[in-house]
Amino acid sequence: MIMGKIITISRQYGSGGSEIGRKVAKALSIPYYDRTIIDVTAKESGFDPKYIERAEQTTTTSFLYNLAINGMYTQPLTDQLFSAECRVIKALADKGQCVIVGRCADYVLREQYSTFDVFVHSTDDFRCGRICEHDNISKDEALSIIRQKDKARRRHYKYYTERNWGESLNYDLCINTATCGIDEAAEIIAKLAGK
Repeated sequence: MIMGKIITISRQYGSGGSEIGRKVAKALSIPYYDRTIIDVTAKESGFDPKYIERAEQTTTTSFLYNLAINGMYTQPLTDQLFSAECRVIKALADKGQCVIVGRCADYVLREQYSTFDVFVHSTDDFRCGRICEHDNISKDEALSIIRQKDKARRRHYKYYTERNWGESLNYDLCINTATCGIDEAAEIIAKLAGK
């Protein structure tokens, strides 16, 4: 049993990772952080939370882009925001055991903290079903969104971690919600993470 670890959850879009994170946090009576990280980063950096969300899905190392935006070549704004998010993630982890969803938290905390890193994935059908129901859109629209979001997450994760997003070697547990469902996945994670 893994006692007192920070639980990080990376997830494919639509797989239920955020919902699972909330359920795990509730089961273990520990804090849950997802959107909070964006809000705190926005407060500390002065950037609009919506800008931070968009920046998380893009990366740029273009000299010309930075020259056009900043008038000089400095650290890209996306990198500055990632650094700010890293500080927020570490400050939250310093408070004690919690669940952190997304934001490369598994990588950010890997050297200084004891973590239990989870990757939640699922089939396209399962994910499309959840997204269609939640957003009231067609299966084709849902599949297009899945492809866009997963591509952005994969690129963001690779850019900042130099690791492959979703690769099982990077996680303590990979769980398929099409196989076990949201509730059972949350129970499994909570049981492994311990009370």
